[in-house]
Amino acid sequence: MQPTQSYLKVPYDLRPAKQVERRMIIDALQVLSIVGFDIPKYQYTGLGSVYFVDFILFHKFLGIQKLWSVEIDRKIEKRVQFNKPFSCIDIKIDSIGNVIPQLSRKRKHILWLDYDSVIRSEHLQDVWLAAVQLPPGSILLVTVDVERPLGSDDPEEWRQYFQAEASEYSATFDKKAFAGSNLPTLNRDLLASAIQSGLSARELQFYSLFSFLYADGHEMLTLGGMIGGPEERVLIERSGLTERTGPVYIRSNLKQKPYRILVPRLTRKERLYLDRAMPCPAGWKSKDFELPPEFVSVYTEIYRFLPTYAELLL
Repeated sequence: MQPTQSYLKVPYDLRPAKQVERRMIIDALQVLSIVGFDIPKYQYTGLGSVYFVDFILFHKFLGIQKLWSVEIDRKIEKRVQFNKPFSCIDIKIDSIGNVIPQLSRKRKHILWLDYDSVIRSEHLQDVWLAAVQLPPGSILLVTVDVERPLGSDDPEEWRQYFQAEASEYSATFDKKAFAGSNLPTLNRDLLASAIQSGLSARELQFYSLFSFLYADGHEMLTLGGMIGGPEERVLIERSGLTERTGPVYIRSNLKQKPYRILVPRLTRKERLYLDRAMPCPAGWKSKDFELPPEFVSVYTEIYRFLPTYAELLL
C-alpha cells in the first residue's frame, strides 16, 4: 500500500466537522471514565501524520500518556519526528497492519484506524486483526472515505471494485446496493463484518457506540465501539451511552442510521448570539436576524463540540 500523502492536501487541524467528531468521541470517553473504565491508563494508537490533532486532544482532555503514532511514509520520518508535540508519543514508521500485533494484550487500547481513502482489502484486514488482538474494554474506531470508488459514475464499476476488495466479508454484492446513497451503508456493513469475523473465535462482542457521517470535503464514515464481554456491557449501560438514554450522537445499534455531522455556516457574531441562547428549547427562533430553522436545530446539537477558528496577526 502506497502512502496517499493526504496531509499535503487537507489541513487536518482546520476541519470543523472532523473536529466535532473528535470532541464527541472524547465526550463519550469521559463518560465511560466516570463509570469505571480507566481511560487515562489506556494506550492511544492512531495515524498522527504531521499534525497530531487527535494525540493533542486525547492527551490534554483524557490524560492518556502512552500514545503511538503510526506513519507508513518513510520519506517524511524527520518531519513527523519534528512535529511530535509531546515526549510521551512514540513514532512507529511502519504500516498499521504491522503495528497492531505489537499492541499489548495486558493494556486496554483506543485504536483509531483513520484511513483517508476508499475502503480497501488491507483496511478490512487491519480491522479484522484489531478485533483479534485488542483486549476486552478496548475501543476500536475506523474511518473510511465513502465517496464513489475509482471516481467513476458507473455503479457496475463500483460493484466490481468492492467485489475485488471485499468479497471475503460479504457473501453477495447485489446491484441494488450500489446506488450512490447506499455507499455509506455498504461500507458500514463491510466494516462490521470484518469486526465480527475477527471476534468469531473469542467470547466477546462489539458494542457499538459511534457511527458518524461528515464531510469537510469528501464524505467520510466513522464506525466505533468497544470490544468486551458481559462486564463491559453492564458498565456501558450504566454510563447511559445507549441510543435510548445517551447523547444524540450515540449509535448503540449498528443498523441505526449514522449520525450526520452538519456544521452550519455562521459568522462569529451569529455564533456568539446563538451561544447565549444555548441550550435552547425546540422551536426557538432568532428575533434579530434571518436564520433558517434547520441551522438552529443543527447548532443545538453540536455547539458544545464545535471549534472556534480565528486569525492571529503576529
